[in-house]
Parts: sequence; structure tokens; C-alpha cells
Amino acid sequence: MNSEKFGHPKGLFILFFTEMWERFSYYGMKALLILYMTDHLFVAIKEGKTVWGYDATMKLLTGVFGEMSIQAQSSQIYGIYTGLVYFTPFFGGLIADQWLGKRRSVYLGGVLMMIGHFLMAIESAFFPALSFLILGNGFFKPNISTQVGDLYPVGDTRRDRAFTIFYMGINLGAFFSPLVCGTLGQKVGWHYGFGAAGVGMFLGLMVYHFGRHHLPKELKHSSDHPQAAIKQEKLNGEDWQRIFALFLLAFVNIAFWAVFEQQGNTLQLWADRKTDWVVLGWEMPSTWLQAFNPFFIFAFAPLIDMLWASQSKKGTEPRSVVKMALGCFMAGAAFLIMAYGAHAVPADQKGSVMWLIACVFVFTMGELYLSPIGLSLVTKIAPKKILSMMMGVWFLSSFFGNYAAGYLGAYYEKMTQVEFFNWMAALAGGAGLIFVLAAYPLRKLVP
Repeated sequence: MNSEKFGHPKGLFILFFTEMWERFSYYGMKALLILYMTDHLFVAIKEGKTVWGYDATMKLLTGVFGEMSIQAQSSQIYGIYTGLVYFTPFFGGLIADQWLGKRRSVYLGGVLMMIGHFLMAIESAFFPALSFLILGNGFFKPNISTQVGDLYPVGDTRRDRAFTIFYMGINLGAFFSPLVCGTLGQKVGWHYGFGAAGVGMFLGLMVYHFGRHHLPKELKHSSDHPQAAIKQEKLNGEDWQRIFALFLLAFVNIAFWAVFEQQGNTLQLWADRKTDWVVLGWEMPSTWLQAFNPFFIFAFAPLIDMLWASQSKKGTEPRSVVKMALGCFMAGAAFLIMAYGAHAVPADQKGSVMWLIACVFVFTMGELYLSPIGLSLVTKIAPKKILSMMMGVWFLSSFFGNYAAGYLGAYYEKMTQVEFFNWMAALAGGAGLIFVLAAYPLRKLVP
């Protein structure tokens, strides 16, 4: 387990490829989700198709929000699903900390998600499929991420860089998934795309299983074991301060994800309805939009890492909270680009794909300054006794952010697109300002 490759433990690369295939499955399904609902499933339901759980779900939503268009219904379901995907890791982390352990939780989560992806190929099982995916992700996500931190001793300066490498694995899978699953879903059939996502999850489990001897060993919870001492320790005053800091940062993180996740929601609708995708006479699937972000991630993450390493040597590397503030400001700038594009493109015409490319590029730079830094931050300052649970708390902020993305997306047709995009820019900029204001008071707790 202690052998290294390219300056990092070999286990990092096992986790890299496991997460790569899991994210292939997640983003492959997600690339199709909003279009599948708006263009096919909910239209079929209106024409008499029976889908288990639809009536109860819509009764609940209309009771809260009133009657909704197909686009608004789809946006709400998109937000609820992507939100719950980040809600369940809190409980998955808690269960792993107290009972199952990280490895068994990863196996359980992977199997549940694989079942969910294959159920997506059955129209009537749409809502049960989403349920399996939500539960599976809850066990898988916090426990794969915390194992990255477990590879490094306390104070190891490679940890931030390890999470950046791990994040590249996430985005490598996310890059190929819309090219494979999105193309199959839009050009061949929706269910072929969803089936391909299930195959990706299976491959991820195989990588994890056959590479498990390179991963951190799980410590048994016996009374004479060092891990038991950690479990039995009571949280002290500094621990509670660290927990408070994480909750505060997680709360602000909600706004970033509410804006960022418009990429799979309203920006995907813009890509499908307002963007010209014809290249050399061939119309590319609009779901290829979802490949831009991960492509930019693994193209530019090494350069960002080199920049931070250079700044670190000079003593000028921004602190974690400042990096996260910059990430929010960049997300706001990305939506200002879209607001200008919405103003420039006539209502009855389709615009250049360059508007989306520019937007997603700036978005991606913002994501690199916020998302992997947040993951690393949790492993550095969370009390070891409740590490997996606190990772779940961090993902819990993504639950609220993803749900907010769906809720806000329901206003996409209720205002002009220029107004909507400006609204998103203001929300991201406000979050960045709060991070800036929090940086100084938290300087002793947050590195």
C-alpha cells in the first residue's frame, strides 16, 4: 500500500480510476436527464404512459408550487434528484463511520447505483431508478473521497495536489460520458445511453475490487486499537470551532452549486434550443455541452496546480477560503457572458456555440478554485472522529445547491433569459463576497 507512483501512493490511482468510471455513469445519465424528461418521458405521460410514482410526485410538487409546465416539472425533478444525490452522503458517511466501514460502503453504493442505471432503461421504472441511484451515491461518494485523504499522513503537503489529481479522474469520466451516453441516447435511443451508464458503474467496481490491496487498510474498532481511541475521544473546543467553520463554508457553498448546476439544466436547454451545433454538415448532439467542462478540467487542472506550487514557493499562494471566493467570482463572470450572449442572439435564431464554450471555460476555472479545495479542506480540518460524516456535511451543501438549481431553473421560462442569467451572476458574486468577508475571521482555523 505504501509504494508510490509519480510521487503519490498507488492507491490514489486506484481511487482515480474507480471514481472516473463512477462519474462516467453519473454524468452520462445526467447529460440525458433534462432532455429525456422534457422531450420524451413527460410528453409520453401526458399521452397516457404509466410511470410508477409520477402521480404521487406531481401531486406533491403541484401542492407546493402550483401547476407547472413540462419544463418546470423537469427542472424541479432534476433539482430534487441531483440534490438528493448530495443529501444521502451525510448518512452514508455516518453509517460508514459507525458500522459498515468505508470499503463495504463503497461496494454497497456501487451495486445500488448499477441497479439504478439499468432500471433507467425501463420507462415505467424511472422514479424507482432514481431512488436506487440516490441511495447508492450516498454510500459511495463520501467514502471514496475520504480514502484519498487516508493515503497521506497529517501535514503532508501533497494532499491538496492529490485531490486535484483525483478531481481530474472525476472529470475524465465526465468528459467521455456525454460523448458515449449522450450520443447513444440522442442518436440511437434513450435507453442505450442509460444502459451504457450502468456498464460504466460496473467497470468502476471492478477497478476498486482488484486494486483494493493498494488502498488504506480499514482499522478495526476494538478497544485496544488506535482507531478506537479516536472514536472514543470527546470533541474539544477547537473541534467544535472547526465544525462551525465547515458548516459556515458549506452554507456559502450552496450558492455556488445553485449557479454551477445550471449547466445540466437551463444551459442544456439553451444548448438544445438556442445553439447551432452543425459542423461540416453534421449536427452534433447538444448533450456534448456536458463534455466541455470536464475537458477544460483535465486540460487546465495541471496548469492551475503548477501555478499554486509556484505561488507556494514564493509565499503568495491564496489561502483556501480566498481560492473559493475567486471560484465564485468566476462563476458569476461566466453567467455575465451568457447574459450578453442572450442579448446578442435574436429570439428567432440560434447562436454560436462559442457563447457556451466561453461560459463553460470561465465556469471551469471557478470550479477548480472551489470544488477540489473544499474536498481537501474537509480532510484537513474535520475532527478525525467524524471525518466521513463531515464529508457528508460538505456534500449536504451540494444537496441544497443542486435542489436550488432546479428550483431556480423553473423560472427560466418566466423571465427573459438575459434577466435569468444576470440573476445567476449576482448570486455567485454575492457568495464570493461572503467568502472574502469570512477569510480573515477564519484564518486561524482554515489553512
